[in-house]
Amino acid sequence: MSLPLAGITVVDFGQIFQGPYATLLMAKAGADVIKVEPPQGEPLRRRALPQRHATLPFAMLNQNKRAVTLNLKHPRGRELLFAMVKRADVLLENFSPGTMDDLGVGWSVLREVNPRLVYATGTGFGISGPDRDTLAMDLTIQAASGIMSVTGAPDGPPMKAGPTLVDFMGGIHLYAAVVTALYQRQASGEGRLVEVAMQETVYSSLAASFEYYHRTGRPPPRTGNRQAGLSTAPYNVYPAADGHVAIHIVTEGHWKNLLKAMGREDLADDPRFATNADRIAHMDETDALVGAWTRTLPKMELFARAKALRVPCAPVRTAPEVMHDPHMHARGMLEHVDHPELGDIVVPTTPLRLHGLPPVASRASRRIGEDNEAVYGGWLGLGAAEIAALKAEGAI
Repeated sequence: MSLPLAGITVVDFGQIFQGPYATLLMAKAGADVIKVEPPQGEPLRRRALPQRHATLPFAMLNQNKRAVTLNLKHPRGRELLFAMVKRADVLLENFSPGTMDDLGVGWSVLREVNPRLVYATGTGFGISGPDRDTLAMDLTIQAASGIMSVTGAPDGPPMKAGPTLVDFMGGIHLYAAVVTALYQRQASGEGRLVEVAMQETVYSSLAASFEYYHRTGRPPPRTGNRQAGLSTAPYNVYPAADGHVAIHIVTEGHWKNLLKAMGREDLADDPRFATNADRIAHMDETDALVGAWTRTLPKMELFARAKALRVPCAPVRTAPEVMHDPHMHARGMLEHVDHPELGDIVVPTTPLRLHGLPPVASRASRRIGEDNEAVYGGWLGLGAAEIAALKAEGAI
């Protein structure tokens, strides 16, 4: 059985995280993804040591793609892009708004070259509106979107989330936009422009904070590790004898089971803790009660006891612990790859599980321009002498 995106060719101008993650998902769904970079490489690749062509993030996000170089500022480079677009199904980029238009290769031009093209653009604030041209990075979008205002300790400054959440949420939505447009194209026969603004992709993640504002009329505070709307207790990260655990009580059944795990079933009818509303009213006492128990045991024993009684709980794990998680390796989400420059590395496959279809084997990320001959020669049909001339001219 063929993979769902088999036969789809993607011209990938993605850079850093947002665009490359979207096209990684496409590649893992069977698409032929051609990563296009300027001759000096895209910014994430340029973070590598001088003698290397890859960093670990680059290797993670650019598996299973072919790699070519192309100079869009050169007339012959633009001609090559037009030839690629004629044969492609998707072009994806996450440059600043208007960058491709300024180079003469934006949507309005490329749609004439190939009316079936799905052109996807990922930006910080969108390609319209008063904030269109505001420079955007994951950090600045976390600030502008409200994420930072509700992240951090109650008595501390606003904090960013540790991981680059906004870039990757943007990439997920870009993938969804492209696949949605491809689905429509099956009926209409026409491509379209699709866009994703990172600010908009994270809005719904603040639902609990918006609920707090709706309920109280006040801007939501920073709550540390407590629930953002302060509407659930216990909900926190608690100290263990050797680290920390996260506990989130959703139902009264969870609370009764936690009391059982703690050996404090005598508190089942205590008016301070009898219901979620009572525990919210006595949140400090609730957290102190749970914390007094958790600090006496190692985090994995706490996790085992809570799991046995169906209490939502997890140990706070480090990045290396997650990278070597037996569960994700057993499911095939994580794989070891022998990378030609980085050696043995752990890479993700795809969280999109298409049951009944074979998984796509992970292929290491390519060196800069490694597939120039295969793409420009084998795909576009240029001769070796012409490819050499293009390189000498600075077009590729």
